[in-house]
Amino acid sequence: MNYPKRKNVPRATRALMAAAASAVALVAAGTAYADPQGFLETVHKHTTLINTVPDNGDQNPYALVVAPVSAGTVKKDDVLIDNFNNSTNLQGTGTTIVDYHPDTKQMSLFAVIPRNLKECPGGVGLSTAMTMLKSGWVIVGSTPSNDGTTGTKGAGCLIVLDPQGKIASTISSPNINDPWGNMAVVDNGNSATLFVSNAGFGVGPATAVGPDGEPPVFKQATVLRLELDIPDGKPPVVKSETVVGSGFGAQADKGVFLIGPTGLALSPDQKLLYISDAIGNRVNAIEDPMTRDTSAGVGRQLTADGLLHRPLAMVVAPNNHLLVTNALNGQVVEIDPATGKQIYARWIDTDKAQSPPGNGDLFGIVMTPAGDGFYYVQDDVNTLVLAK
Repeated sequence: MNYPKRKNVPRATRALMAAAASAVALVAAGTAYADPQGFLETVHKHTTLINTVPDNGDQNPYALVVAPVSAGTVKKDDVLIDNFNNSTNLQGTGTTIVDYHPDTKQMSLFAVIPRNLKECPGGVGLSTAMTMLKSGWVIVGSTPSNDGTTGTKGAGCLIVLDPQGKIASTISSPNINDPWGNMAVVDNGNSATLFVSNAGFGVGPATAVGPDGEPPVFKQATVLRLELDIPDGKPPVVKSETVVGSGFGAQADKGVFLIGPTGLALSPDQKLLYISDAIGNRVNAIEDPMTRDTSAGVGRQLTADGLLHRPLAMVVAPNNHLLVTNALNGQVVEIDPATGKQIYARWIDTDKAQSPPGNGDLFGIVMTPAGDGFYYVQDDVNTLVLAK
């Protein structure tokens, strides 16, 4: 994704030290207040839970999903984590999903997907697009590469897994090209609505350069809405697909594979879809995402720059504020979407092996079931961390 690459040897000791140190700092966007102004002020402790590398050596954890139900090998409230890199650290080649069990504090392997899955254009490299439905089906995105670069990337697909981690079906279409960002989902049991960003349109090798000497930015990335029917006991099927957002920037990158829109989150009333636009260094909002039948383009800008440093994953906190991880430092930023105000940022990764600290380490973020904290991954050391 959008970051310098992690080292091959996990630095678990440093991760523990960084997590402890990260609990101290809030960076205020304005005047300090005596009373709490947001969710991040209630978070006091960061606990490294587990190393996420499975037996096959896959690394670079991306997506995080908290299981809404117990089904198959997954227990309710388990944390599913997928990997974007293989054991040799090539991006776009990871094939595994692991399952962290909070009750036992152990990890198991949920799924290993064949690298050359023929139904998925270009093969398999698991991205931050992943969800588990109430019906037990797991849907995960693939943004694949043959050699770890965008020069050999394929269009990818969405892969449907049963609760045992076995492939049930794949979803591909002309509207799907490198499903990239964490999904926003409305799950009604026998039907569901998925939103996923697609960052591959137009993007070629990172060796291609524009007038400024950098790989060109293609303003062709989209947000796609998929309406799913979920027949009893059968895999979800796509009933309709609609591009609700378009024109977002995406760019190949030698060090970080691909930069594009990543975070997706719905407002509680489902009237707004928030998108973290990494290239634009902003968070935008699309109106009426559940019902619109045309693209809103990039929507309206909610907030930009300030504490944002290439925004990535995004989640809605219990106070309806947005929590957005930064790609270019180890901070998570809290935003009040009602006003667009960036309230403050909190250091959650102070690893000084990167500059600035935590640069390129933060990807998935998801709230705990109780809403009293959040899980996140530090991809440089392949760890799952709990903040609460």
